[in-house]
Amino acid sequence: MLKVGNVAPVFVLPDADMDAVDIAAYRGKSHIVLFFYPRDDSPNCTLQATDFSDHEDEFSRRGCVVFGISRDDCLSHAAFRDKHGISVRLLSDADGRVCKQYGVWQLKEVDGVKKYGIVRSTFVIDKQGVLRFVLYRSNAKGHALEILRTVKELNT
Repeated sequence: MLKVGNVAPVFVLPDADMDAVDIAAYRGKSHIVLFFYPRDDSPNCTLQATDFSDHEDEFSRRGCVVFGISRDDCLSHAAFRDKHGISVRLLSDADGRVCKQYGVWQLKEVDGVKKYGIVRSTFVIDKQGVLRFVLYRSNAKGHALEILRTVKELNT
């Protein structure tokens, strides 16, 4: 699992429109928030994605871009985005490579059944590419405002 102070792993993933997003392109330009979520259109994932979208302008004013990542494919992301008016870019990690790099692909127990899945997690990466905030097992409700406070601290 990653820790504050680690250099954030770089990657290229497609977004909901199948456009490639190269995380390294933001170095020196923007802070980055990555929130990993289990799946499109589930209640908590919807709450989290819409909450980040509701505050996207505030993140942007602080020099920060926000990306949501799950293993759902681009078409699922597009339908999810359009259905709920999500404005943050949703990235598809269909093969799970980035989920493994960030340590969010973990054994979970759901309704008494153990299986691997994405643990809801959030990372704040500064403009130099260093992790400044790492949270595994985050809650969906109110999480975007918590992360916004963290981003504000980066700018002071």
